[in-house]
Amino acid sequence: MKVLKYTFKTEMALHARPTTMIISEANKFKSDIRIEKDNINVNAKSLISVLSLVVEKGDTIKIVIEGSDEEEAYNSIKNLFESLEN
Repeated sequence: MKVLKYTFKTEMALHARPTTMIISEANKFKSDIRIEKDNINVNAKSLISVLSLVVEKGDTIKIVIEGSDEEEAYNSIKNLFESLEN
């Protein structure tokens, strides 16, 4: 199991565009990928589930990745989050 914590520094946070990018990336992998905020845990491969978290600037989320390709998924998703900062 791999865990990534991320705090949003931009106003955009997890609105439609970045959420779509995250879901697209998560769907490339076989691993179970979950996003948690305030003890609510959702499937990172589901648009409606991720949007339901209502993540805004300053919020911290935890991404939990578990499965056969978790290392690759972790690195890919970590890189995606880093690119959102630019």
